[in-house]
Amino acid sequence: MKQEIISENAPKPIGPYSQAIKKENMLFLSGQIAIDSITGNLKTSNIKEETNLVLSNISALIDEAGFNKRDIIKATIFIKNMDQFKEINEVYSAFFAESKVYPARETVEVSRLPKDVNIEISIIAIR
Repeated sequence: MKQEIISENAPKPIGPYSQAIKKENMLFLSGQIAIDSITGNLKTSNIKEETNLVLSNISALIDEAGFNKRDIIKATIFIKNMDQFKEINEVYSAFFAESKVYPARETVEVSRLPKDVNIEISIIAIR
């Protein structure tokens, strides 16, 4: 049976989807964008800060589900500008530094993302 994961420390969905779904030992997070869960405001003026907020939202959801960063096995990153790839990688790398093994991932440049953000990240985790 699948279980919906809801965290008050991550932004509410902006459409008809769940923040995350847990099925047995697997966790599937919907794409997270840089919405501040407290204010509901977007933070998109600086790609490093934006990426950090996206990863913070991911962290809140995996914590809510009883998982941790080391359980993340796959990440999908959508970015609006591949020229920001290096800065995104710096923040992403620091986020996973303690995990010792980075998740598998792909990064795709897209023409547009929800609410015109610069980055969206989804993950899959297994315990």
